[in-house]
Amino acid sequence: MRRGMYRMGAAVLTGLLLATGISGCGGAEPAPRELAAPVELPTEAPVEAPADQPTEAPPAVEAMGAAPSAKASPSARPTAKPKPTRTAAGPLSTPKPPTETRVPPPPPKPAPSGCQPTYQGTQATRSQVKAALGDAAARTYWPTSAPEIAIPLVLLKATAWQESGWQSNIVACDGGIGLMQVMPATADWMNQRFGQSYDIGDYRDNAYLGANYLAWLTKYIGDMYFEADYRLDASLCTDELNSCLLNAIISAYNYGHNAVAREGEPLTIPNPQYVRNVRALMTECVCLNY
Repeated sequence: MRRGMYRMGAAVLTGLLLATGISGCGGAEPAPRELAAPVELPTEAPVEAPADQPTEAPPAVEAMGAAPSAKASPSARPTAKPKPTRTAAGPLSTPKPPTETRVPPPPPKPAPSGCQPTYQGTQATRSQVKAALGDAAARTYWPTSAPEIAIPLVLLKATAWQESGWQSNIVACDGGIGLMQVMPATADWMNQRFGQSYDIGDYRDNAYLGANYLAWLTKYIGDMYFEADYRLDASLCTDELNSCLLNAIISAYNYGHNAVAREGEPLTIPNPQYVRNVRALMTECVCLNY
């Protein structure tokens, strides 16, 4: 979610797992890090973390919202407002001042070179992860000021695969935890900012944290550069990576909001490979068939 690690990424071709990647939950430009490859997830009951940690991996890894955890059923999405029609293509060259002044903490320092991730607790099954991501994508995170903000399920699935390979109990060397590789400081910020009690170690709450952070980034960057047009639609993107909100929030999830959106400066995509990885996974990831 908010972190600045440059994770290993890999656009997954059908049936193949990711090789190298980058981290998520954004921040300053970090050095690449190693993560373990996604392990085979159980299909029935959860199992304990594998004894032999994988040696390769897709990249490992935040912000507001509805009631936390799967203990509460997702709230029904209110009727969305008509999608805005903008006359301009792409972002504003000079952004508007941010409407959100309470922002996530800065990213952590890069993880030591050669560090291997660890595993804690029980790994969720593939079907459990799929259900958690579906619940998180179905929530409305700005019910009053921007109910039209919606996080596409394919984006959430692709981001989770890029970040952790859908490993719910992985802990990265830079501190990213779980399915969406949420940073503990970011989770604390979100709980305080929005009056929630998400448990970063619970795979369902971890999915909500990831979706919440994407929703917060959508509001923050959408207000600054896209005149409150919050559509995360790939058809609005051109060959220029800074041409659409979708690419911007993917970038900011990995490098942090301040690396992408700065007052008085054009929209920036500092981690193009990470963005390309996630965009490819949105259409090619094996996880889309789970």
